[in-house]
Amino acid sequence: MPKRQDIKSILIIGAGPIIIGQACEFDYSGAQACKALREEGYKVILVNSNPATIMTDPDTADVTYIEPITWQVVEKIIAKERPDAVLPTMGGQTALNCALDLHRHGVLEKYKVEMIGANEHAIEKAEDRLKFKDAMTKIGLDSAKSGIAHTLEEAWSVQKRIQADIGGSGFPMVIRPSFTLGGTGGGIAYNPEEFEEICKRGLDLSPTNELLIEESLIGWKEYEMEVVRDKADNCIIVCSIENLDPMGIHTGDSITVAPAQTLTDKEYQLLRNASIAILREIGVDTGGSNVQFSINPDNGRMIVIEMNPRVSRSSALASKATGFPIAKIAAKLAVGYTLDELRNDITGGVTPASFEPSIDYVVTKIPRFAFEKFPMADSHLTTQMKSVGEVMAMGRTFQESFQKALRGLETGISGMDERSTDREEIVQEIGEPGPERILFLADAFRIGMSLTEIFDETKVDPWFLAQIEQLVKIEQSLAGRTLASLSTPELRLLKQKGFSDKRLAKLLGTNQHEVRKVRHAQGVRPVYKRVDTCAAEFATETAYMYSTYDEECEAEPTNKKKIMVLGGGPNRIGQGIEFDYCCVHASFALGDAGFDTVMVNCNPETVSTDYDTSSRLYFEPLTTEDVLNVLDAEAAGGRVAGVIVALGGQTPLKLASRLPDGLVLGTSPASIDLAEDRERWNALCHELDIPQP
Repeated sequence: MPKRQDIKSILIIGAGPIIIGQACEFDYSGAQACKALREEGYKVILVNSNPATIMTDPDTADVTYIEPITWQVVEKIIAKERPDAVLPTMGGQTALNCALDLHRHGVLEKYKVEMIGANEHAIEKAEDRLKFKDAMTKIGLDSAKSGIAHTLEEAWSVQKRIQADIGGSGFPMVIRPSFTLGGTGGGIAYNPEEFEEICKRGLDLSPTNELLIEESLIGWKEYEMEVVRDKADNCIIVCSIENLDPMGIHTGDSITVAPAQTLTDKEYQLLRNASIAILREIGVDTGGSNVQFSINPDNGRMIVIEMNPRVSRSSALASKATGFPIAKIAAKLAVGYTLDELRNDITGGVTPASFEPSIDYVVTKIPRFAFEKFPMADSHLTTQMKSVGEVMAMGRTFQESFQKALRGLETGISGMDERSTDREEIVQEIGEPGPERILFLADAFRIGMSLTEIFDETKVDPWFLAQIEQLVKIEQSLAGRTLASLSTPELRLLKQKGFSDKRLAKLLGTNQHEVRKVRHAQGVRPVYKRVDTCAAEFATETAYMYSTYDEECEAEPTNKKKIMVLGGGPNRIGQGIEFDYCCVHASFALGDAGFDTVMVNCNPETVSTDYDTSSRLYFEPLTTEDVLNVLDAEAAGGRVAGVIVALGGQTPLKLASRLPDGLVLGTSPASIDLAEDRERWNALCHELDIPQP
């Protein structure tokens, strides 16, 4: 079916300022949507209040309003611009809530504006906890035993009813406010005092003063399905995602893996069919949605947790994990196209968008926390999201991608670094999860705890525990050995397991430069594979790559003039979307000047890691080892002319002095060090007679 001709102009509502649970992934989705709709000839009107975004650039939309995202302000924009339609599914919870307010206050009806992508009925059905539960019951899907409360008295009444159903004390109990983001205001109550406190907070923070109170599913396995549907009822699963951490930890704070690793084919098909049935029942006629499930590992009971009738944080992750541009496709579906009419850019249009992605690698996402900035904050992980960023890595195996992601966090670790040898501390840290739980899991194996003991404390699936246990055993087997004693097959196997040069250096009592030298002498170098959405069934011209220690290299470096841009890595306080903005514009400017741009970054939320932002994209950790490996790979087609380190924040600046001489463009490594080193800077100011506080 062709695109709609009755629509000429479309209003896109952005996500507003960066907050926990709603970060730069919505700049990525919004920018994609603007670009996709303008390609189709529509006039795009954008409202967003965040000036640090690509989407608020003057040339991203036809008309851009940097204004507060409230229904009153958006009404004035609608009155002036008179759009034919509004697309609210690209701006997270902020955009959905604003669109619902516009509907409830009669603004859309008054100005004859149609809501596309997801209509008001679908949004309310998905976001209203009671309506969603009723919808799941209608199609025969199980939900957690729960009830809705609008007052504290009603909350206690619901708690007592659930207690009667499940027996025992009725605790722990999960409280989820309606229409909030990232679990804001919610939590897990382990006793009556906590229950009352969380309910009061949740009622205050929910815009509808509504709480969903439900039985605890702590310890159950959690899965997500990214689903896309068109108006002809064609549905595809873009990606399945498994949470390594069990229920009880917000999915944004969980380590997640794609594709799901511990599902049987039968279980996968059940989740797939259920996801599609949910989209149909909720009424998401076009676009992408994220559906979350939980499975009881003891008896296999499957329940539906929730769905997001919009692109989400997980949508950005799934897009980068598979190469399937969910936001771009969703925007085009919203204006009438069907999946079979849209082509897959990655395969050069050989396959349609209705071709379900298939991947032959494993993707791991690990959240980045910033508790060091807030020492008084509670660092225990719960149903309320606390991470400020995330890193993604790809590898041929879970172990490889997992260890690559760990070193990409930029928290000073080079892999599964040791944290403690004290059994009491370790048991407490794995039982009451915090930001470094995964490192304490490795410590638990190091002190001799069994897999069964650790599972009882953590409820992390035994398959993942076995993978971590094997890595610990490999580390222990290196005790007392030297780098020189490793054979080439042994060194290659260690690299295939994801061990960094720096981690191996620590385990073998040497330094990472020696490890790199020996690796090269023995011919142990990474190759680069392409992300192609089809597990190599079709060729791809898109240079979107990840490293692995395999045989065939698919990098195919060009002999054109090349400039490398180092990105900012995972978001954190003080280093966020504004640096990605700089890197993206550098890439565009270099392309206009006739250079091939080589982007290196590991943040799945950003525009810089979109496959068409640069000529060549390497989704790699920003470490000395990984950046030098990319330089080596690109040198096979002709030397990289230079590396830009000044635009990605502190991350690339720290790498400047470790890059080959003469490669850093702009400010020299010596000058960077002079500005960054406090003692040298103070001495310079003193020498120049510049007063300092």
